This record gives sequence, structure tokens and C-alpha cells, in this order.
Amino acid sequence: MKISIVGGTGGMGEGLALRWAANHDILIGSRKAEKAKEAANEYKRIAEEHGIKSNIEGGDNIEIARDCDILMLSIPYEHTRDTCEQIAKVVSDDTIIVSLIVPMRKSKEGFEYIPMHDRNAESAADIVANTISNKDRIVSTLHTISEVKLKHIDQSLDCDAYICGDDKDKVNTISNLLKEINGLNPLYVGPLSLSYQIEILTPMLLNTAIKNKLKHPGFRIV
Repeated sequence: MKISIVGGTGGMGEGLALRWAANHDILIGSRKAEKAKEAANEYKRIAEEHGIKSNIEGGDNIEIARDCDILMLSIPYEHTRDTCEQIAKVVSDDTIIVSLIVPMRKSKEGFEYIPMHDRNAESAADIVANTISNKDRIVSTLHTISEVKLKHIDQSLDCDAYICGDDKDKVNTISNLLKEINGLNPLYVGPLSLSYQIEILTPMLLNTAIKNKLKHPGFRIV
């Protein structure tokens, strides 16, 4: 498959690119094409060091959204609407869109979930669904996965990835993709309207990690 990662120059983008590079074509996106191309070259170098033959390329976020099977959104919450409005003009109707976005900010108390403190704020999945047509092809997942662990491609993650989406076939497609990542166990939570339940886990996880001096924790339901 061809997987595009909007905002792919960050840690999450790097980890996903490296984990999937052996089996898929990867497109790395950024608001600046040159930055994306530099990141793609670096990811290819790292993959090569691990004996992985890869096809990783870079371009601006809109360019890489034009022709792909799966479009991963790994961007800050505050850029969600503007980015999705631009993507909506070019993305194919057949593309599955995956939101990794968390509406989160840091206050003096710790990390907090924005929609709980701002009545005008929406979940990230709701913004994506209200901006890009065909809500059924939108899936929400990977909010609680440590990007540090993800980048260490020889390491098993040993954690769950919670998934929300309305179309079970598309959810299954993303679940199978996640299963390719060593130690990652995808679990279906429910329709996209419940995405807030998995988005809200991220600030809680970070607050717990800081207060208890835990390094890159994740969740596992047992």
C-alpha cells in the first residue's frame, strides 16, 4: 500500500515510516516540501542501517495527499481544520484517513484534554469528519503510543492501540496494518463518535508518567 503521513517529520511520522517501510511505499509530508524530503532521506538511511529496503519519499502535505491508499494525520490540534480543508480538495474518495491527533495542552496542573475545558472545542476526529467528506472512511487511533518506542524499530511495543471508526472494513484494514508493528495490539472501541474516549487517554498517560517518573508508558487491557 501507499501510506502518506501528513506532519510526518515528527517522531510519530519517523516511527511509523520505519515500522512500515519494509512492506509499503511511504510518503512523508510537511508544510515545507524541502523539510519533508530531508526527513525522508534520513528515514531511508536509518532503514538501510537496519537492513530494510525502503521506498520513502517526501513532499508538501497537499502533494502527498493526492495519491495514497492511507493518509495518516500526525499534526498539532490547532492546525487540524486548516490542514484538512486543504487536503479535502485533493484527496481521493477511496483513501482511508487516519487521525492520530490529540486536542491537548499543558497547564500549571498538567496536560489537559481541551474539549473538557473549552465548550467550543471539538474532538480531533469530529473536526476531521466535519471537514473532509465521507465520514465512513475516517479512523482514529494511535493516540497512546510512545513515539520514542515507535522509533526504536528493533523494540517490541507491547501495548494496545485503541481504534474508533464507523466502517468496520476500513477499521479492519487499519487494524491489520497496526498488527505489522511488533508488539502492537489493535482493539476496536466503537464508532468515530467515541474517539474522544481514546483521545483523552493521552494527557492522562503523560500526567501519570511525569508524576510517577515512568519512561514512555503505554496501555494494555488485561
